[in-house]
Amino acid sequence: MRFDVDTYREILDTLTRNKSRSFLTGFGVFWGVFMLVSLIGGGQGMKEMLNKNFEGFATNSAFVWTQRTSKAYKGFRKGRWWSMDLKDVERLRQRVPELDVIAPVVFMPWNASSTAYHEDRKVTINVQGVTPEYADVVGPKLYYGRYINDMDLKHHRKVCVLGKKIYKDLFKEGGNPCGQSIRIDSTYYQVVGVDYNTSSISINGTSEEMVTLPFTMVQQAYNRGQQIDVIAVTARKGVVVSDITDRLRETVARAHYVDPTDEQGAMVFNTEVLFQLLDNLFKGVNFLIWLVGLGTLLAGAIGVSNIMMVTVRERTTEIGIRRAIGATPKMILSQIISESILLTLVAGMSGILFGVTILQMLEMYNTEDGIVETHFQVSFWTAIFCAFVVSSLGVLAGLAPAARAMSIKPVDAMRDE
Repeated sequence: MRFDVDTYREILDTLTRNKSRSFLTGFGVFWGVFMLVSLIGGGQGMKEMLNKNFEGFATNSAFVWTQRTSKAYKGFRKGRWWSMDLKDVERLRQRVPELDVIAPVVFMPWNASSTAYHEDRKVTINVQGVTPEYADVVGPKLYYGRYINDMDLKHHRKVCVLGKKIYKDLFKEGGNPCGQSIRIDSTYYQVVGVDYNTSSISINGTSEEMVTLPFTMVQQAYNRGQQIDVIAVTARKGVVVSDITDRLRETVARAHYVDPTDEQGAMVFNTEVLFQLLDNLFKGVNFLIWLVGLGTLLAGAIGVSNIMMVTVRERTTEIGIRRAIGATPKMILSQIISESILLTLVAGMSGILFGVTILQMLEMYNTEDGIVETHFQVSFWTAIFCAFVVSSLGVLAGLAPAARAMSIKPVDAMRDE
């Protein structure tokens, strides 16, 4: 197949001979590629947006907390309130060896909110007391500073980590707030970190509206004693959390005279099941994206093939003259396929460029504080694959018209005029 300058001039002359038809034909391919790129990028962005609701959380984690019992047990009536304590942490460590991290959490106060103050600004907040191990469960996204550490617990330090929304409301001027103080109700705390985690998984409020304190500080300052509100755990590598859920409930429930089968009284939230549901959902979404995108692209390629067939029919006399003066079938084949490839490539690359531009605009719209919140862009290799598909469809679209052109006999072509 020749690709010299004269060949290109001849191809361009043929395609521009009927500009409207060439444009409308190429638009089918353009739209198919644009749809494919946009659906892939949009699907990636949608997946990332949903994953942000669970951002940072370990996929093999679970949370245990208490509610009113729904079953009577050992002389205790149903409907009673009960609570866990620090001894439950040790019980789980001894009786469920499959657990890797066991982190107690206490709230201040439970199911209520407090008020934080900085200079002339105030905001309603939720407060939690945690141990450093809790970071292995929720995966904080620290924009400034650090998380709660062992020394904070040991010395009962009055330090805190602010959620994203709390930081923006109290420090509207921006900048690093670490080292500055805020007042929570009547007590001052020094800011040591800012957590930009936006996960919507919450037990006592979202992470954006949460202020995190050392576990021992909450115990001491708010007279919580040995009581805890939530136990967050992660399983060891290779362990399926669903396999140990019943043992988690049983270990905690029996110690407090709660029926081990009371799923309402001793709640266990397994994030592993949630992540599996998301994975299955996006497998189906990705299949649908490729099915719709490639189907639209194939429809465009069929349109190119049909129009090329019409073009060949209109050029019957021209092709016959070429054959009469010595053009070989291979030269005719090369000409028609080259026209098809050029038309699909120009339209396809325009579709990729337009799709990438739209996705880039969506990324810019979802950028905050210089951080891209959601990535809608397709990968380089995805774009290369789309270009390869377009080129392949260009060849396939030109085969039938080329075969038609090769079958034309010079004598028949002259007579056709």
